[in-house]
Amino acid sequence: MDKINVLDFDIDQLKTVINELGEPDYRAKQVWEWVYNGAGRFDEMTNLPKSFRNLLNSRLYIGDIRIAEKLVSGRNGTVKYLLVLPDGKVIESVLMKYRYGNSACLSTQIGCRMGCRFCASAKLGIDRNLTAGEMMAQFIAMQKDCGERISRVVLMGIGEPFDNYDEVVRFMRRLNQKDTFGISYRRMTVSTCGLVPEINRFSCENMPVNLSISLHAPNDEIRRRIMPVAARYSIDKILSACNIYIRKTGRRVTFEYILIDGVNDRDEHAIELAERISGLLCHVNLIALNAVEGADYKRSGRERTEAFKDILERYGIPVTVRRELGDDISASCGQLRKKSIESDGMVD
Repeated sequence: MDKINVLDFDIDQLKTVINELGEPDYRAKQVWEWVYNGAGRFDEMTNLPKSFRNLLNSRLYIGDIRIAEKLVSGRNGTVKYLLVLPDGKVIESVLMKYRYGNSACLSTQIGCRMGCRFCASAKLGIDRNLTAGEMMAQFIAMQKDCGERISRVVLMGIGEPFDNYDEVVRFMRRLNQKDTFGISYRRMTVSTCGLVPEINRFSCENMPVNLSISLHAPNDEIRRRIMPVAARYSIDKILSACNIYIRKTGRRVTFEYILIDGVNDRDEHAIELAERISGLLCHVNLIALNAVEGADYKRSGRERTEAFKDILERYGIPVTVRRELGDDISASCGQLRKKSIESDGMVD
């Protein structure tokens, strides 16, 4: 019988398993408390009978995620993790340190099927979805390793979160529980390339999470060239879904916009973008392009970036240029995983 990740259970499911092993409900609460206080092995649970610990070991495991590589930025302390799952698959996570605390950027899939032309993850396609327990294992491994509380979570790592909708929602709900880590929904961010049905569905979850849209273009023509998903969902449909989300949650939406030299960074593009999103409760995050092997794109220069930003500001659009964290350690989405898979040192 294959062992099951205890992090994939909610408390009621864990009680059912514990009961099947001949133990009362309160044992499930004991196991739960140990797990969410950092126990990595059942043998550490010293208030459980040894015979019961052995039984747990025969049926379950706790996360079982291994840090294969850890890179620390010499510039700002950003930490990039290459993590190996029990089946040998490789994912990435990033720990970002800010004045207000630590933020974890987590993966939601092993690879990605969205095919964005400028993204390293897209080059390798998709292997499978991560479970809610595997996402939790990433978080726990990072918090253990850094030895400090992680107070914010962004689902912007490898994968399209809304392409793994049910498991992502399960994970965020679990992370929010007071008997796990009690992270407020307002301190969670989920990113999507614009899967409209899932955005609409998420509006009804009663979870005021920060929604981030990977927009990257002011019109559908440009967006279709760099993001295949644009053939399915127009910008107008995405903005309509965002309006619903804003109305139901009261949360501001962020539009991520990677500036690509000569593709989407001209003055007319900034004007078109500003006119489309004017009136929305939103914020634009301008991002420097990271070089991806085989992609014939170049990042916009500093002057062009500032000119684009200035135009948005003149239209009254709140905008920032994202600070580059960990660019010296391949910290953008999928870069380290791609390198590891293509090297002799590790095969996914």
